[in-house]
Amino acid sequence: MRSAFQRDRDRIIHSAAFRRLKYKTQVFVYHEGDYYRTRLTHSLEVAQIARTVSRTLGLDEDLAEALALAHDLGHTPFGHSGEDALDAAMAPYGGFDHNDQALRILTQLERRYADFDGLNLCWDTLEGVVKHNGPLKDPPPSIKAYTAEHDLELGTWPSAEAQVAALADDIAYNNHDIDDGLRAGLFEVADLADVPLVGPVFADLQRRYPGLERSRLIFEAVRAMIGLMVEDLLAETNRRLATLKPQSADDIRRADGPVVAFSPEMRANDKALKAFLFERMYRHYRVNRMTSKARRVVGDMFGLFLAEPSTLPTEWRVLTDGAATAQTARVVADYIAGMTDRFALEEHERLFNPYARN
Repeated sequence: MRSAFQRDRDRIIHSAAFRRLKYKTQVFVYHEGDYYRTRLTHSLEVAQIARTVSRTLGLDEDLAEALALAHDLGHTPFGHSGEDALDAAMAPYGGFDHNDQALRILTQLERRYADFDGLNLCWDTLEGVVKHNGPLKDPPPSIKAYTAEHDLELGTWPSAEAQVAALADDIAYNNHDIDDGLRAGLFEVADLADVPLVGPVFADLQRRYPGLERSRLIFEAVRAMIGLMVEDLLAETNRRLATLKPQSADDIRRADGPVVAFSPEMRANDKALKAFLFERMYRHYRVNRMTSKARRVVGDMFGLFLAEPSTLPTEWRVLTDGAATAQTARVVADYIAGMTDRFALEEHERLFNPYARN
C-alpha cells in the first residue's frame, strides 16, 4: 500500500521528536505569540515547497517530503542559541551538532518499535538528512560512528531530493522570517526597499494595489517571492540537468557540484536577504535578550545534570554511569536537546527555584 519512502515519511510524522517541534523555536520562543513560526510549521512549509519542486522535476516527491519533515528534528530548544549553548557545554565531549542529533533520533533515540531502536528508515532518507547541505569532510561523532557501520558515502553529494529539501528550507525560512519580522515590528516594509528581490516585489505590489492593507501586502509579497525563487530554482536546475545528463541517482551524487541550485543572480539576492535578516531580525535586541536567557537556561541545566546525574528523570539517569563522564554528558545532551522551549523553561524553574514544585 505504501512505498518505502512513504513509510519513512509516515514514521517521521508519528515520531515523538516530530510532535515536539510544535513548541520549538524558529526565531521567536513559543510564549511570544501564537502567530509566529515554530519548527513544526516551518517543517510543513518546507515539505510543501519540496513536494512541488520535486513533482515538477520528476523526482520522488515522497522522499523529498520525508527529508523536509525530518530536517529539523535534531534542533534543541531555543533555536540556534540553544544549539550554541549545548555545543559549548559539549565541547570536551565532541561538541553538539543538530544534524548529528537528527541521526541519533532517527537511529537510536526514538524507542517505539519491538524489533529495533530508531525508525528503521531507508538508506536514502538517512543519507539525505545527514548530507542535505552537501558532502561531509569532517563528520561529527554520531554520524562518523554510524557511517562506519552503514556507509552513507559522506564524501559525495546527496540525492537530488535532498538537495531540493535543502533549498526549500532556504526559500521557506527566508520568506517566512520576513513575514514574522514585519508582524513582530522588528522592521518595516520601508526598511526592505533596498534589499534585492524583496524591495522590488513590495514596490510593484504597492503600485498595483495602492492603499492595500498591510497584512494583505505582506502576504502577497511573501507569496510572490516564494514563486520567484521556486521558478529560478527550477530553471537553473533544469539547465544543470541538461548539461549533466544523469542516468542514475549515482550520477547526481558523483557530480562535481549540486544539480539543484539557484542562478548566480538569485544566489546574490539570497545572500543579501540573509544579511538583512541577520542584522535586523536575528540580532535585534528583543531577540538577543531571549537568546541570552536561552543560553543561560541550557548552560545551567547541563552543568547541574552533568555534576549531579541523580537529578535526571529515572529513565535518563539509568543511562548514565553516575559520574561526570563523557557517557553522562551524552545522555544529558540528548535529554536537553529533546526538550521543547516550554518544557526547558519549566524544568529550569523546577531545578533552580527553591520554591518550585518538583
